[in-house]
Amino acid sequence: MRRSAGTWHPDGLRGAALGIGLAMLSPVAFAADPEPKTFRDWMAGCDNVKTCTAVSLPAETADPIAYLHLERPAGPDGAASLRLRLRGDWKTPPRTVQLKLDGAAFPAGGKPFAIAADADLATLTFSAEDTAALIDAARKATKLSVTTSGLTGSVSLAGSVAAMLWIDEQQGRLGTTAALIRKGTNAAVPPAPALPVVAAVPAPPMLDMKTGKQQAASLRAGLKKSSPDSCEDDTALAEQDKAWAIGNKRVLVALACSRGAYNLSSSFFIMPEGEPAKAVPLSFADGRNDLTNASFDPRTGHIAFSDKGRGIGDCGATGGYAWTGSAFVQTELSMMGECRGIGSEDWITLYRSKRK
Repeated sequence: MRRSAGTWHPDGLRGAALGIGLAMLSPVAFAADPEPKTFRDWMAGCDNVKTCTAVSLPAETADPIAYLHLERPAGPDGAASLRLRLRGDWKTPPRTVQLKLDGAAFPAGGKPFAIAADADLATLTFSAEDTAALIDAARKATKLSVTTSGLTGSVSLAGSVAAMLWIDEQQGRLGTTAALIRKGTNAAVPPAPALPVVAAVPAPPMLDMKTGKQQAASLRAGLKKSSPDSCEDDTALAEQDKAWAIGNKRVLVALACSRGAYNLSSSFFIMPEGEPAKAVPLSFADGRNDLTNASFDPRTGHIAFSDKGRGIGDCGATGGYAWTGSAFVQTELSMMGECRGIGSEDWITLYRSKRK
């Protein structure tokens, strides 16, 4: 995975080159997720049900960090929601902010906006009226200034119109009365796709620790013989190997194969109990069987992962898969390709589902 100071590149992790087991018929169902698009100082993306998000990108040296986050569901009833985030170092949490567009008060009367602060993060959620006014103003303005508690941050609007125009296009709103940017007289808007429903299956009673370690150790030993370059042979890594029962005398095995400063990459397999030669590597949405900082919860049958682009966790990817009894099905994916101080709760969602 390539990284620079300000950009995280989702190239995927090193996959295990396996010479054992069955043919590559993987017990995973997945969707191909498009990556977010960059429009100058903004990034935008849509998920599988056409809910779209646009986020402004703070400058790499910004202090305090300020950004706008816009999200809009698809369909005739999909309303845009807009919030401003401000992260700064303050002794007393701020209660209001003042906004300016290219030096002129927004709105025109210069009213202060009430904000909610939690630790070092403050949030302003715009009303529908103010959201529409700010979107309209973004057509000509270049910068939104934010002042509170003696701090002043700025949000670049360069690329915001292009990002919202792209969102209109993805949702079929161009030329409609519901468009964010290019409005028209047509009132018809395509319906939102149905949200996938995933019926996750809890795993059977857990293997005892000794049995789980034995199952993982047998697979690691088999890999070492048949494909020695597929997983790092390291005692400290092997201590992180895990295995869980998933029914029908099968186990899910996670082998810890590489470690970085803040990421642990594990390779996942399903194998018949005690038969490492018949292990089958999973194939997740990127086509590989590796996940970063992953954990499996047997009570819910859910694998969660979090790939940090850098130590503070302001870029990378998070997501998950659910065990249905026959396959691991993708349940969610969010991504942020720029390391700019944006919290994971504001990353761009690329896949979502409803878990039963």
